[in-house]
Amino acid sequence: MPENHELTEELIQFFRDYYSEEIAQLAQRYPREQKSLHVDYDNLYRFKPDIADDVRNHPKELQEHLEEALRLYDLPVAVELDDGHVRIYNLPEMHAFDPSSVSRHENIGQLLDIRGQVQKVSDVKPRLTEAGWECQRCGSRTTIPQLGESLEEPHECQGCERQGPFSLNASASSWIDHQYARIQQPPEKTNGGDAQSVDAHLKDDLIEGFDAGDRVVLTGILDIEEPEADQGLDFDTNLDARSVVKEESDYDDVDVEEHLDEIEAIANGERGDPYQLLIDSINPKHRGDEHIKLAVALQLFSGWAHEYPDGTRDRGDWHMLLLGDPGCGKSTFLRYVDQIAPRSTYASGKGATAAGMTAAAVSDDFGDTEWGLEAGALVLADGGIACVDEIDKMQSEAVSSMHDALESQQVHVNKAGINATLNARTSLLAAGNPKDGRFERYPPKGEQIDMGPTLLSRFDLMFMLSDEPDPEDDADVVKHMVQSRQAAGRHTRGEELSDEEQQRVEPAIDRSVMRAYVAHAKQTCRPIIEDDEVAERLNQFFVEFRAGAGEQDDDSPVPVTFRKIEAIQRLAESSARVRLADTVEVEDIERAIKLVTKSMKQVGYDPETKEFDADIIETGQSKSQRERRETVLALLEELDGASMAEISDRVEFDDEVLNYDIERLKEEGRIYLMNGKFSRT
Repeated sequence: MPENHELTEELIQFFRDYYSEEIAQLAQRYPREQKSLHVDYDNLYRFKPDIADDVRNHPKELQEHLEEALRLYDLPVAVELDDGHVRIYNLPEMHAFDPSSVSRHENIGQLLDIRGQVQKVSDVKPRLTEAGWECQRCGSRTTIPQLGESLEEPHECQGCERQGPFSLNASASSWIDHQYARIQQPPEKTNGGDAQSVDAHLKDDLIEGFDAGDRVVLTGILDIEEPEADQGLDFDTNLDARSVVKEESDYDDVDVEEHLDEIEAIANGERGDPYQLLIDSINPKHRGDEHIKLAVALQLFSGWAHEYPDGTRDRGDWHMLLLGDPGCGKSTFLRYVDQIAPRSTYASGKGATAAGMTAAAVSDDFGDTEWGLEAGALVLADGGIACVDEIDKMQSEAVSSMHDALESQQVHVNKAGINATLNARTSLLAAGNPKDGRFERYPPKGEQIDMGPTLLSRFDLMFMLSDEPDPEDDADVVKHMVQSRQAAGRHTRGEELSDEEQQRVEPAIDRSVMRAYVAHAKQTCRPIIEDDEVAERLNQFFVEFRAGAGEQDDDSPVPVTFRKIEAIQRLAESSARVRLADTVEVEDIERAIKLVTKSMKQVGYDPETKEFDADIIETGQSKSQRERRETVLALLEELDGASMAEISDRVEFDDEVLNYDIERLKEEGRIYLMNGKFSRT
């Protein structure tokens, strides 16, 4: 390393050669608008490799020289950059780590790049850098630099030479703002395990540069935590942050170029129908349910967000719910998507909190802070898919927190002085069971899900997987399961599989190719409806579907709401992305209509009236149910109470239906039973 004066002169020359314009701009904006000069490591390496190596190996010492050189730089304006910072970023790839591997002893004291996702951030607090102490006896002031974690007082007064007592004079002290952040492995890199993390300490103008859920590259010095009184031999580490770069790209880790030729061959139909290839690639060990496999594949590609001139935004990501009896394979779809999606999170709704699903201000564990902002599953999956199992078992508070997040794709946190808006540009793939464990035959499926209609209405597609005995289908499923396990066993033993066996256990599109395919389509394709014929087909479907109900009866239920038009457009855009197309064609609209209609038949269909009824999803009750229950309530009011037999005699309902309605009215607290008679509350 050169002598101190020589090194400083070299760094001043480096600034002249590479950053003269940036320093001139810094001088004009200092200190309110800008306090730091951001230096690319590549430029320093090109200037002098030895100095660049010293920056990595002796970062604290070199930081002092860099900032001294900045202070001594001959500025074009009369400004002193006494508190200016030099922030190095963009270290070589070999010195980039994720939070799972950074805390090694050989990295202590080194300048490192940490690439990860922000799990939580603390609130901002002032930190003392130089304490101005005032003697209580003579009033003399003494300034003491604060270099450690505990407050340091003078040993004696410089005026009266006594050992205090001293009081801290805040206005005569120097302060900076500081904040802590926890950086964790992105969900897609954890392989289903717990995400490893590292805590980072941010000071001065680095604070509030990102929010929980953001992806960042954080450059800093790995330090050990301050020893405690009973400190053992094991030490925790943290990162003294020196620069932060917020990542904007969703899929930087996906190598698209390697698979580009194969991706284009699939999209162009050279390997056959691309949609059938996708169906054959989704959860291959699951037999049947091809409409669900197609929907899952399209959800991976998703639509894209449209922004209006007034700043409003229509989401492109769409949400899907799989409803079903136990053992029907719902969870296998979620696990498969979590493994194959370029970006995803997996969570269980059982016991989930609002913070676990969206984000919240939570009591923190950073040491000297009280509250922090923590990201949940929807925020952590920003730009990808959040897979939530057992969503029907989620706490009501967590369900409520998801309502706005699923529609606006933002999470707002206002608590404990923290006011933040986090992005949740996420598709939700959720699975749930019926309220009583299995579907009952008669009631509409929407009413049998233990979820509120407000959340149900957020889903673009809902499909039912039911376990209904069928000798032919059951035999086919069992055969497929046995043969798939046999093939998997042979593969595990290293044996070569036949073509037929490969089809049972291997996806038609390799997993790495699928990830690159999805990433490439989402990065490059923004399809829109350009052809009038395509727009007319969408208009025709919606108008005819709604008009058909009105022709039957003026009092017929509304079969579909305008929400479904938005859903069809999002699905159609997803379909166009499969072909890497920039325009939505009629075939995309037809494919979307088919899926939406299938979903409505399974969940938004009233088996009593044999009509589509949007109220099943929008309100949790079909129109016929609502009318039946109002009839029962009116009868109880007229009779001033009645037994079940008396009610049955006066109405023309099936006994099974009547019993179901009575139980639901009791659950809702609208009627009560006393002395064998039902009465209105």
